[in-house]
Amino acid sequence: MNAPTNPLGLTAVLPVGYETAIDDVTAALKEQGFGVLTEIDVKETLKKKLDVDVRPYAILGACNPPLAHRALSEDPIVGLMLPCNVVVYDNGDGTTTVSAINPMTAIGVVGNPALNEVAKTATDKLNIVMANLLQRVSEPA
Repeated sequence: MNAPTNPLGLTAVLPVGYETAIDDVTAALKEQGFGVLTEIDVKETLKKKLDVDVRPYAILGACNPPLAHRALSEDPIVGLMLPCNVVVYDNGDGTTTVSAINPMTAIGVVGNPALNEVAKTATDKLNIVMANLLQRVSEPA
């Protein structure tokens, strides 16, 4: 499947169900040194708080500790941009969208050029995550 354009992030549409995508995303992030610190089940939260039904949707807070440490050492305010959010949602047609914030875009808001190298490294790693996800689903079982 192709990756749609997303000005805020890096996106892939996977031809797998939502639960499979969550597992695949978590594994692909781990391969690039990211752990999932938080997982917000938006569907469950909105049902509980507003009694509304929405599609399965999760926000994963992914962190690469060495990169986070480097960024925070340069500028403590960058913590506002951490962890890197990754959203996973069911498209209702047997596919699932995965989208990760583009660290270069997020760091650009901070306005500290000293963070560019860290942001580029994080972006490169997240691009690999997306490529690996697409590779996994294109390989025969």
